[in-house]
Amino acid sequence: MKKTLCYSLALGGALVLSGCNGKMNQFKADYFTTNPNPLEVSGELVPATVTGNIPAKFFKKNAEVTVVPVLVYNGQEAQSAPVTFQGEKVRGNNPTISVDGGTMTIPVSYVYQPEMIKSELYLSFNVQQGNKQYVLPRVKVADGVIATAALADVGNVPPALTPDAFQRIINEKYTADIRFLINQANVREGELKSDGMVSFNEQLRNAAGDTTRVIEELNISSYASPEGALDFNTRLAENREKNTKTYLEGQLKKDKIAEFGELTAQFTPEDWEGFQELVSNSNIQDKELILSVLSMYKDPEQREKEIRNLSSVFEVLADEILPQLRRSRLTASVNVIGKSDAEINQYINSNPSALNVEEMLYAATLTDDENRKAAIYQQVIKYFPNDYRGYNNLGMSQFKNKDYQAAAANFNKAANLAPQSREVKMNQGLIAMANRDYATANRLFGNAAGLSELNDARGLYLLKSGNTADAAKAFAGSKTNNAALAQLLNKDYSAAQRTLSAIATPDATTYYLSAVLGARTNNSQMVSENLRKAINLDRTLAAKALNDLEFAKFDISNIVK
Repeated sequence: MKKTLCYSLALGGALVLSGCNGKMNQFKADYFTTNPNPLEVSGELVPATVTGNIPAKFFKKNAEVTVVPVLVYNGQEAQSAPVTFQGEKVRGNNPTISVDGGTMTIPVSYVYQPEMIKSELYLSFNVQQGNKQYVLPRVKVADGVIATAALADVGNVPPALTPDAFQRIINEKYTADIRFLINQANVREGELKSDGMVSFNEQLRNAAGDTTRVIEELNISSYASPEGALDFNTRLAENREKNTKTYLEGQLKKDKIAEFGELTAQFTPEDWEGFQELVSNSNIQDKELILSVLSMYKDPEQREKEIRNLSSVFEVLADEILPQLRRSRLTASVNVIGKSDAEINQYINSNPSALNVEEMLYAATLTDDENRKAAIYQQVIKYFPNDYRGYNNLGMSQFKNKDYQAAAANFNKAANLAPQSREVKMNQGLIAMANRDYATANRLFGNAAGLSELNDARGLYLLKSGNTADAAKAFAGSKTNNAALAQLLNKDYSAAQRTLSAIATPDATTYYLSAVLGARTNNSQMVSENLRKAINLDRTLAAKALNDLEFAKFDISNIVK
């Protein structure tokens, strides 16, 4: 009777009890411990280690047992890599369990699926004993998956904006020189008719007659060349300044230019700095010798003496360099006032073609409405199709609206126009993250190194890689859901609380994370208040919360109704 029973069970591939032809006993659940239990998501995976402590006289010397970890969830099964153990008499390279007992170490890893949150982990056992093969009953070794890490979201990472170069006030400077004869300070009529002075006066008249331009400052700097006595050169340079100022004041009055910031003037008795610059930029044969004299001697009189001693070049200096230093330089500082925010908004609404590309890109920064931003960037693309910033920034708005396919298309167009743009590379990396192509994302983020916006993207990549410690460092200073999640996973609950409280626009995930934080710190009020807020914003979180083991110790039935 007993022999017939064992034979029947063996044929069915089912349980074979101890005492039936020396086959293996059943494994028991209390032989095994699982770390962690419940299982927990790390990055994109559900990893764990199952350790079996096998008692003495249990494992048959001629048996090979292949253990297959099986996660059962929502009517489905997922298998982790099998691990084989062998008895003492089996020739092989697998870990051996002796007749005196031993330890089984079974690594477990699954690609996370949301349905796994409610699951059971089993071990199945396939036995090869001599010529016999049979199956032992499964043993349950863990319950459920904590999936808090899966809340890491690429949509929470701000894409990189390619900025405009709009300046409302642009400063322009106009200059002209009045040159003087040696040892003279009178302003000659011929100098006032030079092309430089004619253009300078015309620019001042144009600025004075233009409501969008303001003459901020007029300046006169007068000089004497460095040869001769210092006291004489001082009086000479001072007189050149006075005469130039008198001329300019008269010209301003003649041109009826009364509104300007201020008129300033100063003089330099011996222009050694200008002398050195002109010599450095010249083709004089012995210029290195002259420059060495300037570096060796700081006293002006000694400098002049030594340079005069260079008789072979002093004549060239007197003809080519020194005349250029006997001058007054006039400088006008003019501010060009650009369009106001109201004017730019008016033009973008009614006549966008009247705006340049910088004004148009700037217009998009005047609104927080991503749909309006997208409409403005579409105008940028229409009028400036070769400027990559329009495509990148349109893709940025689409990414924020979670239209990743459209965003990817525009990031690719931007990359074709500007292959080296770090902003574009980072944004393409975010698309790769959304597609779970983490190798490509990591490469693209590496190409965007140095970009300030990259920290959040790198933090997310590290979270998805299961490296929560480095992720928290990457998120340093960031006030986002992902940053708070990294701190939460690192059990830095005080930091997570500060980050969640500082998020400018909290969403359903923000409140859900706050509820998890409340559960981990045993604050039931924090759990209930934040779960209600999360579910009010996203009803799908009610079902998630019911199965979430983070809340296993709390009665949330009334909250999720």
